[in-house]
Amino acid sequence: MEISCTRAQADHQQLLNCKNTLERMDDNFKDMTKLLSIAGSEVRLKILFLLNMEDELCPCDIADILEMSVPAISQHIRKIKDAGFISSRREGQTLYYSLVKDKTALLNAVFTTIKMVKKTA
Repeated sequence: MEISCTRAQADHQQLLNCKNTLERMDDNFKDMTKLLSIAGSEVRLKILFLLNMEDELCPCDIADILEMSVPAISQHIRKIKDAGFISSRREGQTLYYSLVKDKTALLNAVFTTIKMVKKTA
């Protein structure tokens, strides 16, 4: 089925308003695109969720929680860090990761849609 457009006349003000709105929101769209790309992996979404919930975790903690190897978790963390959503700090031999503060509002918008459900035994 082909879709065709047969408008008689364009509403130029509407088109201009839409273009201006998109230009003003360009950085927001870029951030959301990065987030959706990173969160497209269930593991990375869980890592972001855990860091949002706990503020700070080391790769070993995340690996234990997700029952994965530390090298596998480290690969996911590197991708998230490269996208600019997490930062790290070193304490002795241990690296701790946390969310970048100016990204938490964007992440919280996503996490509010994830309902926490208690599993019953």
